[in-house]
Amino acid sequence: MQDAERQLGVRLPASLLEILRVQNGGLVAELWNAFPTDVPTSWSENHVPLDDMMGIGRHDGQPSLLDSGYLVEEWGLPSPLVLLSGDGHCWIALDYRTCGERGEPSVTWFDVDTDTELPLATDFQTFVERLAAAASLDDADGSRSAS
Repeated sequence: MQDAERQLGVRLPASLLEILRVQNGGLVAELWNAFPTDVPTSWSENHVPLDDMMGIGRHDGQPSLLDSGYLVEEWGLPSPLVLLSGDGHCWIALDYRTCGERGEPSVTWFDVDTDTELPLATDFQTFVERLAAAASLDDADGSRSAS
């Protein structure tokens, strides 16, 4: 984990490291695969998806947290960010712009296609605590996610 932080140039949140020790990326359980929002996004009227999360290192050719620098540049995102999840068009990221590389990053949603960003949580722990099932949120707004 320290090697990953060195490569990324930031301190990762302790709560993220705990999760990665249990499961190093991959699919997110359906009970926690969405983050509720107070405003509509290009994805949904009331949430953003978290279908999967990047781990540290390569697994079955999937992107890794360590690819953040390349992906941030490729997709024209602000820096410094550590990307947690996304498909190129939309991303959920640890946002170090305000706190600095050693601080506690906020979590932000970036929509590349609409050039918008939406702050989700003041820190990663708060982000995790507010995760919900997309199905319950879809029922609330009448839409369906692509998952």
